[in-house]
Amino acid sequence: MNYLEYYGLQQEPFSNAPVSKFFFNSAQHSKALLRLQYAAESMKGLALLVGDIGAGKTTLARRMLDQLPEDAYEAALLVIIHSGITAEWLLKRIATQLGVNEPAEDKLTLLSQLYKRLVEIHDSGKKAIVLIDEAQMLQTREIMEEFRGLLNLEVPGTKLLTFIFFGLPELEENLKLDEPLAQRVALRYHLDPLSEEATSNYIEHRLRLAGRPAPLFAPDAVAAIHRFSRGIPRLINTICDNGLFEGSLLKRESIEADIIENIAADLGLAQQESAAERAARSAEAQQVMKDTARRAKEMAAGRGAPVASAPAQAPAAPAAAHVPTMSAPVSITPAPAPSAAPAPKKEEAEDDEIDSILDQFGE
Repeated sequence: MNYLEYYGLQQEPFSNAPVSKFFFNSAQHSKALLRLQYAAESMKGLALLVGDIGAGKTTLARRMLDQLPEDAYEAALLVIIHSGITAEWLLKRIATQLGVNEPAEDKLTLLSQLYKRLVEIHDSGKKAIVLIDEAQMLQTREIMEEFRGLLNLEVPGTKLLTFIFFGLPELEENLKLDEPLAQRVALRYHLDPLSEEATSNYIEHRLRLAGRPAPLFAPDAVAAIHRFSRGIPRLINTICDNGLFEGSLLKRESIEADIIENIAADLGLAQQESAAERAARSAEAQQVMKDTARRAKEMAAGRGAPVASAPAQAPAAPAAAHVPTMSAPVSITPAPAPSAAPAPKKEEAEDDEIDSILDQFGE
């Protein structure tokens, strides 16, 4: 029995194939679509949607194509699958997608054909929109110059063609191969990962559409899925699909966190951390170390020493989760009490001493 039968599902809920039925309109996906539709409606010329791998850019591109009314738009979607394409290939493909019959091999003739077709589209009351997916694959100056030239095709008062690029963040650097083109970007939107709440809603949404109205993933499992996927839809799908498979093998009625933990380890996700998470933990650990060093310095100077009648106690160690393991303990010997009260020290001097102590921690 496969997991579809075991859990009463009509189809795979977490396939990574772009299926419009499963589109999840999160708050940020909705914002992205509204902005891109505005760029198309206003004929902005050039708009960008950027996001990390698996963030849902292709899904949004297909969703937008589906939502552009055929009686108002002449729209096409091109997927760039290789960085070695030529400007001539691209121009011919755009012309074909927009309805140019028998596109010429000669570039100047082809440009003339495309211009005439764009004027026809405009005169019919429609707008010409070309969506370019995997646009980070456009990596030559020649290609960028071709796009700039196409954006110059216009009639008095309006542009004849608008491009919307979907790609990885390096797309913005690629555009700088032709600075005048980079300056023509009229709208940008960055597609961020899903929050934990949105991840939970996403999972329930896809299960419901696959025929399972009741929850299958326990709350602790959802939290683990978000942690390991970092809110990236493609990884959410992969983890959940594996979770359903493992759950059915174990005859579980619901998917718990232990299953997700094992899957994440098998997929190598347990060791992966986002740069933001590493930076946050590093900053937190450094602050704890500074606080510990400052307390040690104060005790060494006699300002924080315990009274004589009470046994001296070492300051409480910070939580292990927040302080990196040291290769060797650091011993700090209190200085002998001075015969007279020491003169107050400036904050700068204190910071220098703290830095000296921190050097012993490996900073």
